Parts: sequence; structure tokens; C-alpha cells
Amino acid sequence: MADTKREIERKYESDESGLPDLTGVAGVATVMDKGVAELDAVYYDTSDERLAAASITLRRRTGGSDAGWHLKFPVSSGVRDEIRAPLSDTLPDELAGLVRSRVRAAKLVPLVRLLSTRAVSELLDADGRLLAEASVDAVVAERLTEKGRTAQWSEIEVELADDGDPAFLDKVEKKLRKAGVRPSDSPSKLARALQETAPAKGKKAKKDGKDGKSEKGGKGAKGKGDGEPLTPGDHVLAYIRAQRDAIVELDPAVRRDVFDSVHSMRVATRRLRSTFKSFGKVLDRAVTDPIGEELKWLAGELGVDRDQEVLTERLTEALDGLPESLVTGPVHARLRAWSRKDGGTGPRTELIEALDGPRYLELLETLDAVIADPPLLKAAHGDPEKVITKAVEKDFGKVAALVEEALAQPPGADRDLAMHEARKKTKRTRYAAEAARPLLGNPAKALVKDMKSLQTLLGDHQDSVMAREALRDLAHQAHAAPGESAFTYGLLYGREERRAELAEAELPGEWKRISADMPF
Repeated sequence: MADTKREIERKYESDESGLPDLTGVAGVATVMDKGVAELDAVYYDTSDERLAAASITLRRRTGGSDAGWHLKFPVSSGVRDEIRAPLSDTLPDELAGLVRSRVRAAKLVPLVRLLSTRAVSELLDADGRLLAEASVDAVVAERLTEKGRTAQWSEIEVELADDGDPAFLDKVEKKLRKAGVRPSDSPSKLARALQETAPAKGKKAKKDGKDGKSEKGGKGAKGKGDGEPLTPGDHVLAYIRAQRDAIVELDPAVRRDVFDSVHSMRVATRRLRSTFKSFGKVLDRAVTDPIGEELKWLAGELGVDRDQEVLTERLTEALDGLPESLVTGPVHARLRAWSRKDGGTGPRTELIEALDGPRYLELLETLDAVIADPPLLKAAHGDPEKVITKAVEKDFGKVAALVEEALAQPPGADRDLAMHEARKKTKRTRYAAEAARPLLGNPAKALVKDMKSLQTLLGDHQDSVMAREALRDLAHQAHAAPGESAFTYGLLYGREERRAELAEAELPGEWKRISADMPF
């Protein structure tokens, strides 16, 4: 079983004179020599270095206190999440899954070997608590591929103790700088090794794509000449590329069940689908519509638990807000059972199987292909402001028609449906305005804000509709049970009805404000 550790560290150049005296650092009472360790690490990547392009490192290391497999994901400068698995001859399946969105069908091969002689010192406070670990590493790097070279260097590494204050590293750095030690130009040993051991001829060029794949040039790809104006196709593809990158980058977090990662990945799929539809005059929908269907499938896989989880949270919060005197019968227990039955707290096995399956990986490959060689239409080369504005206005017009339809309906199922459809089109208009923002600036920013506000109002109404359906189901179950009261479900139903009425009452004023503020 793999475990995760947040690694906060800084690296410095060393002239092999050893570690400067750090006893003068504020808070450090003792610098304890912990001896020397011999570390042997083999780093794995694809032959075209897809992991390295994303600043991800995967290694198998022996020696030291943490021998095993280590997979590191960047968080911010000097901060990485390290996922560890026990030492084994082959890469553990769990770690292989966490890099699958980057690696796809490519093979992971040994790329670089680092032999490090590490002299370790612990920085302790007056109570003997560990503040940080400082080490001097003498490194020998060997490229394991054909025509690779070797390199060697010495560096100082300072790693913050678990739950330590990052500001402490500033104090250590101040002391090191006074001693003539300077920060390393390389963010990691692997980055330096790849640079210094690359074959003398035919070094790899820096990659454009975040997934480690180079992208074709042309109208839709990165790499326009300086001063060359961006086309509508460029603007749309930039947004599409950002959502593709979000899916790829969120994949490991979804597999690790990181908070809000499933929701964020689902939103990225929706943004992509909406963009393909909104800008159908820019990208050929004969090509993008099938991709949209696959994105819809992926969103469904991601939403199996999410929708039920949100609904369960809403009902639980409403129930917890009632006085005990108004809770009759085993309402809490029935709600928990209903949630489990509908998958709200079920296993995530099906989602992981979907992410490991060929359909998902093929979708990622297809997105890469569309970005690299986009199916551009005539409008993709037209006047950017005119083309983009027209697409956003068209989406807004659809929202307007649906909101007006909802306002014309009496309360009931038809109004509920019209408001739900308006909510979906509001999301689409919001995403179109997001894509337009780099070009249109403040007007697009204002529209994004308005659509988000309208989406919240309509979303709360739709959540009330779904909550009432669930409460009716629960009430029927309670009514069928001998001696069990359905009173509490009816009370909650009435409160949800009131919430929907308030949203409906607020809609005319909100829509009048948004219509008057329409920025273009």
C-alpha cells in the first residue's frame, strides 16, 4: 500500500567543502551528524520523457531509510507530493495507474541512474525536535539509454520536517547565502541529470504539450511568431488545451480521492463539451461531436457518486437543522441506507476501472490529436472579436429564451424543466465567456460573473427539485414500514418547496439586472 508525504525542500550548489555551520540559525540548538548513506536510484520514464516534461519523477531507490518506489508530483516551487510504495522488482500497479494519463500506452523504461553518497545532518531545536534535515550529496549520474553520458556534482539539500513551518527554510537559506552557498539552478537531481547526461548530439527539444507530447505547428498549435495576431481558432484552442491539461493533471488526484478532484475533473469535461458546441463555426462539429459524446460518458463515470453525494449532503444538513421534536422515526438511519443503496458512499472501483480502460485513454489521445491538428473551419481564420463575440451572444440568446419561457410558465413541472434547461445553457454561456476573456477582457469577465450568479440561483432551484423527489421516495418507504411516520419527510419537503419558491421569486429581478448589464 502506497503512502503520501508532502516534501518541502530546497537545493543548493556545493563546492564540496561540506555543510556550513548552521548552529547560528534562529531556532536551531543542535546540528546532529547522522552519518553517511549510499543511495542507488533508477529513474523511469517514457523514451520521449513525458513524465519529465510534466516535472514528475518516478524512481526505484535502494539504500537509506526510505528504500522503495517513489513517485513525485509538483505542487509549487520547492514543494512536491511524494507517494511511496514498498521495494519490489516491478513497478507497483497503484503507482503505474497514477502516471497512466501521462504515459498512455507507452512503455516506462529505466532512463537515468543516480548514485549518491549522502552525508546527513539533523537540525534540532532546544527540545530535540526535528526542524529540518540537511544533507550534502555527492552525485554520479549515468544515462541508461544508448549514447548517454555520465556526470557528477555535489549539492546541498535542506528538507523541512513534517508539519514544519516553511519560513524556517528562509532562515536556513539566509545562513547558507552568508556562507557563499547559492540556490541550485536545477529544480531536482533528475532535471540536472537529464540535462548533463543527454547524448552529445540530437538533444531533445523542449516540449510544448504538458502531457509530454510535441504538437504540430500551424494555425491551431502553439508557437506563433512574435507579433503575429491570434486567430479565433487560436483563442478557442487555448481554452480547449487548458481543459485537456486539467483532465490529465487531475487524473492522479482523482485516483487518490483528493478532495474536490472528481468535481474539478468533471467540470473540465463539461467545459470541453460546451466549447465544442459554442464554437461550432470555428471547429468542425462533425469531428468534435463524437468527442463530446465520449466526454459525456466520462462525466457520467465521474458523476456516479458525486450527484448522490451532493444530494445526501443537502438532505443531511436540512435534517440536522430540525429540532429533535420534529424528527419522528428512524429518519437518520433511513437516509443513510438510502444514500448507500444509491451509491453515495459506495466503492470507487468502477471509476478507477474506467480510468484504466482503453476508452478513456483513447479519449485522451483523441483530444491530443484535435489540439495538434485541429479541424478548423473558415471562421477560425476570421476577425477574432467578431467571431468570438457572435458565438457568445448566440449562447446568451439561448439562455434568454429559456429564462423567458420559465418566467411565462406557472409554478410546476413545466417551469421546473425550463429552469433546468436554462441552467444548462447558462453554464455553456459561462464557459464560452471564459474562453473569450483573454480576447474580450472586462466585458467577458462581467458576463462570466453574471452567468455564475444565475447558475447558482437556477442550480439551487434544481437541487430543490431533486431533493423533493428523494424525499417523496423516502416518505413512501417510511409509509410502507409498519408503525413508521412520514411526518419529517413531509416537513422537509415543505421547506424545499419554499426554497424553490424563493428562487423563482428572485429570478425575474436577477434576470432583469443581467439583461440590462449584458456587456456586448
